[in-house]
Amino acid sequence: MAQAFQSNEITRLLAELRSGKSEAADELIPLIFEQLRRVARRLLQGEREDHTLQPTALVNDALMQLMGNQKLEWQSRAQFFAVASKIMRHILIDHARAHRADKRGGEFQRIPLDAGLSYEWRQADALLALDQALNRLAEYDPRMSKIVEMRFFAGMTEEEITEVLQISLKTVKRDWQFARDWLYVELTRQ
Repeated sequence: MAQAFQSNEITRLLAELRSGKSEAADELIPLIFEQLRRVARRLLQGEREDHTLQPTALVNDALMQLMGNQKLEWQSRAQFFAVASKIMRHILIDHARAHRADKRGGEFQRIPLDAGLSYEWRQADALLALDQALNRLAEYDPRMSKIVEMRFFAGMTEEEITEVLQISLKTVKRDWQFARDWLYVELTRQ
């Protein structure tokens, strides 16, 4: 019951933001911060332990972009978290690209050969490969790409995805299964 109230409250505050009431952000951020941190922890799961981007910093960067973008038309809580997770994913990809560039000569330092095979590079490469595969999926079927982002990166339920995309639950399930299979083939083909 409390979660339903909080969901309604988030949707109400997003509507206020959409209508130009910037003070609604002050009420909204405490309601969404912990959920965004859970999304950030999920996104950072499996990263190296010394990763310089921590969940709180990732959330703060995403909130700066979310709250600074006046063009976004907030429809619902689910749509907000879908956009937030996409922004966090892009922040991580940019971070991985920068890390990869640094490791491959961006700082002009010598790196022993065995360091070139390190876990850090594999993680950055895996994230970049996933991003490229998702971009190819988006070219093939944009809706499936959105479903993957919402399900995998934001941890949204199939029901929440139906709300955001305004499609049936059966379609979400079918597209999610197809997209997972498609991505598996794409990522194992290399």
